[in-house]
Amino acid sequence: MRRDWGLRQNALLWQNRRPNPPSGFSNKNFWSNTMPKYIIEREIPGAGNLSAEDLHGISQKSCSILDSMGPQIQWVESYVTDDKVYCTYIAPNEAAIREHAEQGGFPANRISEVRAVIDPTTGDK
Repeated sequence: MRRDWGLRQNALLWQNRRPNPPSGFSNKNFWSNTMPKYIIEREIPGAGNLSAEDLHGISQKSCSILDSMGPQIQWVESYVTDDKVYCTYIAPNEAAIREHAEQGGFPANRISEVRAVIDPTTGDK
């Protein structure tokens, strides 16, 4: 008989007895090594005409709110088009993104969780 069987058996028993994650985290997100990434579509008429100063102010306001919310939500980057801004965030859930938007007075017309990322190298062998 193998001597480590008892240890492996205990590990298997405890593997399925993980404690519940903290508030705001889904079980899947808490126990994986990565948090989900989201794309936020913000309808902002005339966004493409915002000045560098306007964008600087919006960025400062967003960062200030993110700082107060803690490290579980991160702004990665944003793309400004004529009438929309598309933002990439890492967050434990959609609710955290909605909370950020509400606190900042930013629209969050559509929030989509990223399921996969592809690029030109995805087609390489």
